[in-house]
Amino acid sequence: MDGWKSFVSAVGEARIIAGLGALELVMAASRVILWKQGSPLIHVVATDLLIILPGIVLLYGGYRLPDLDLHPNVYPQIVSRCFAGIGMMLGVVGVLAISTGLNRPVFTPMAGTALGSVAGFAIGLNEARALSRAYEAEQAQKELKKTIEHLEASNDRLEQFAYAASHDLQEPLRMVSSYLELLKSRYRDELDRDAEEFIDFATDGADRMRAMIQSLLEYSRVTTDGEPLEPTDAEDVLEDVLNDLALRIEETEATVTTDELPTVTADPAQLAQVFRNLLLNALKYSGDEPPQVHVTVDRLADTWRFSVADEGIGIDPKYHDRTFTVFKQLHAAENPSETEAAGIGLALCERIVERHGGEIWVESDPGEGATFYFTLPRSETQQSEPPAHVLSAEQ
Repeated sequence: MDGWKSFVSAVGEARIIAGLGALELVMAASRVILWKQGSPLIHVVATDLLIILPGIVLLYGGYRLPDLDLHPNVYPQIVSRCFAGIGMMLGVVGVLAISTGLNRPVFTPMAGTALGSVAGFAIGLNEARALSRAYEAEQAQKELKKTIEHLEASNDRLEQFAYAASHDLQEPLRMVSSYLELLKSRYRDELDRDAEEFIDFATDGADRMRAMIQSLLEYSRVTTDGEPLEPTDAEDVLEDVLNDLALRIEETEATVTTDELPTVTADPAQLAQVFRNLLLNALKYSGDEPPQVHVTVDRLADTWRFSVADEGIGIDPKYHDRTFTVFKQLHAAENPSETEAAGIGLALCERIVERHGGEIWVESDPGEGATFYFTLPRSETQQSEPPAHVLSAEQ
């Protein structure tokens, strides 16, 4: 088979097919001799048509073959089917010729050759198209696999670099902060108000940088340090988060209401981080009124859609696409020591939710509050829906 492919490739598939067509046209022209020898004109014309039409098809098909959307590796398939068709039709003609009582003056070996070749060409062309599509799909799959592997390797290297760089940068910043504090305490009596203010600015900048670096460490470790996903009671996770934020809720006189939440497949610590960051965001940007926050969940076809809604200052829709970008803050930071103030909290939420196979987005308008939604694949465990319970500053 390899020898046949080599021969076909050496001669040229298009040349072979076009050559068959040209040969059939020559055979049709030669049959004029039969008419001159007394054969009925109708038989000669009918047979010539059976030869000429396939000849024209093959001649044109061979000429156009390189322009067809086919992979060159499948060209020998077309030539093979042409010759297989010729052989089959010659066999049929032979059977008809030796069959008693069957006389087919129109259906001659020449006509059988022409019809067999054009039928084989049609079959081979159809197979070649299918093989080309399969080959292209296979190549696309290989390229996609290579791209995915390359991206995964690049992502791993990027995470390793971010972790190493962030870890190594913390010690110099710690030293800067320590020496600034030492400078301020040792020379307190010799510093004027401007000098103290400059030192405070420098210390504050170092603290902000340290918070950003710590946030970058958390961001880079979402996939590498995350725990395996397991059935997790989101109700218990949220309750723990609310207990941790009880002081903040009391200080801001906030009211946080929640629906009963389901059991989901998640990393409990990372799910808690999502709730914590979304709640802190709602408490922080509440405006002049005490924060009003509601946590709820909706059961969809194959996911749970969680939402954290507030009645705060809201977000202009034109900034929605920046909401989950690393180190992009839409409002001025108030406390640089916190993760969300470093511009990483919502970006961290997005990375965690994506690791869990979900999506996260925000719906908001200025002055109308904001609702953050995120989805998680729905587990088999289903929860009932009792009335919401309330955690407020008065409790």
